[in-house]
Amino acid sequence: MSCQIKMTVMMSKLLKYDKQIEQIASQDSICKEIMKIEGIGPISASAITATIGDANAFKNGREMSAWLGLVPKQYSSGNKIRLSGISKRGNNYVRKLLVHGARSVLIYCDKKEDRRNRWVTDIKKRCGYNKAAVALANKNARIIWTIMATGECYCKPMPI
Repeated sequence: MSCQIKMTVMMSKLLKYDKQIEQIASQDSICKEIMKIEGIGPISASAITATIGDANAFKNGREMSAWLGLVPKQYSSGNKIRLSGISKRGNNYVRKLLVHGARSVLIYCDKKEDRRNRWVTDIKKRCGYNKAAVALANKNARIIWTIMATGECYCKPMPI
């Protein structure tokens, strides 16, 4: 078998699995709601819901973000709060999906005029591309916690 035929067979299998994941995600109400968030598609939504399970196991969205490794490490005592870099603890796969989804949003955020994209653009200018991607991934994780824990619907940001 030639290399090109092997690649064609692999691509057809991947497309088949992608369609299965899309079908499963479209049948789940929580996945459908999570997919309304910019940068999150069927693969990310299904992986997040499968990994987290019950969002009420976390006290709040920050706790879930910390579990995913999207918040700074804390070295605090008394009244002094010391934050260092992103902890990168938790589930590598879900964190990677959230960060790459955020990177896809960062590409086009300059062209959009809603409040959320202005916030992302501002962070991208102040802190740089990678820090903005992690900040947006953190924000998305907190929004996902709210959707999963309370059952609320996601409202897309309105243009200003």
